[in-house]
Amino acid sequence: MGSNLGDRWGHLTAACQALAALADTRVAAVSGVYETAPVGGPSGQGAFLNAVVALETTLSPSELLAALQAVERSAGRPSRAERTHWGPRPLDLDVLAYDERVIDEPGLHVPHPRLHERWFVLRPLADVASPAWRHPLTGASVAAMLEAVEADAAARRHAPDALRASAGLGAEDER
Repeated sequence: MGSNLGDRWGHLTAACQALAALADTRVAAVSGVYETAPVGGPSGQGAFLNAVVALETTLSPSELLAALQAVERSAGRPSRAERTHWGPRPLDLDVLAYDERVIDEPGLHVPHPRLHERWFVLRPLADVASPAWRHPLTGASVAAMLEAVEADAAARRHAPDALRASAGLGAEDER
């Protein structure tokens, strides 16, 4: 998840609370929060706060995506027709991975097509992913993918405790 518009911390906190409240879903872990410059899109955007939330859910991937889009709308994210591609947004929620599945449906591509090339995704993913998890298309571990992009990163890590608490997790739940 990411936010670079408005109350960034508030958007991430509300998103964690909303994810924790989803039916048939449990927040298993919440990463640290990392502040990074925006990638792509129009110039002049503010920095993003990014984090990864690991969920255990019985929702199907498409049901999960619909739930994430509803959470984005509740944070004030405009519809696709109303927004600038890669423009500033109060909240951006993506399905990065769903177990080891590969999904290629209209509007849903899992694993996320650019997951392996984005430090701001891989760094928080490394905080919560199982060391055994491998990218289902490339076979690369999160650590290997992160190492491949680490040299290009410029970020600042924020204390994750408040975000974890908003999802009902304590410090003992940190991976």
